[in-house]
Amino acid sequence: MGMKGKIALGAVVSFVVIGVVSANGNGNGDGSASDSGKHSSASAQNDSGGKKTQAAEKKAAFVGYGDFRVGSDVKPGTYRTTGNTDGMCYWERAKDAKGETDSILANDNVSGTSYVTVKATDKIFKSTGCKDWEAVDLKAKGTPASTMAGDGGMFRVGADIAPGTYRSTGNTDDSCYWERAKDADHALRSIIANNNVTGTAVVTISASDGYFKTTGCKAWKKTG
Repeated sequence: MGMKGKIALGAVVSFVVIGVVSANGNGNGDGSASDSGKHSSASAQNDSGGKKTQAAEKKAAFVGYGDFRVGSDVKPGTYRTTGNTDGMCYWERAKDAKGETDSILANDNVSGTSYVTVKATDKIFKSTGCKDWEAVDLKAKGTPASTMAGDGGMFRVGADIAPGTYRSTGNTDDSCYWERAKDADHALRSIIANNNVTGTAVVTISASDGYFKTTGCKAWKKTG
């Protein structure tokens, strides 16, 4: 299936980084959260599928393939891509266009949904194999759910999912990874807590958290 891209800054989630103090803060995060993943914003209640498609196209800020110059092709802000399958979506924030590993500020391979905050100090945003990206209105309020798909990607706390304690059971071989994040910068300092889990996972998501990320897990249900 080929390489999706270079991996840097701990963007791969197959290891645990509990209580990391970031030495790699790539500029100060704006702490922005975004609308989250699986529960993409409610679709327009039109009878016509064509009208729904037009509404979806209107929301797209840029397509899921290509290298975009920050400031001209892509404006700084928080963006979301949803509906990605099989981890084939790869994105990257880069400080220059050299294409070297040292150029990478943050990156990830995505299943489900990803939120990313593109900063004014970034130079290039790369996206490969992703669904279209849409701009996120950070002031918009959703209807927070009390369940999450275990491979749903990133959920915005307070908009996509409600704060509380969640439980996921039946996970095998440390394949379940969860992460509480304070923003969508994807820097090491963004991580509040995380873990790789075998068996049952229980985690309390705080109202002050920005996002919750889950990959390779069984479904999560709110227990309290």
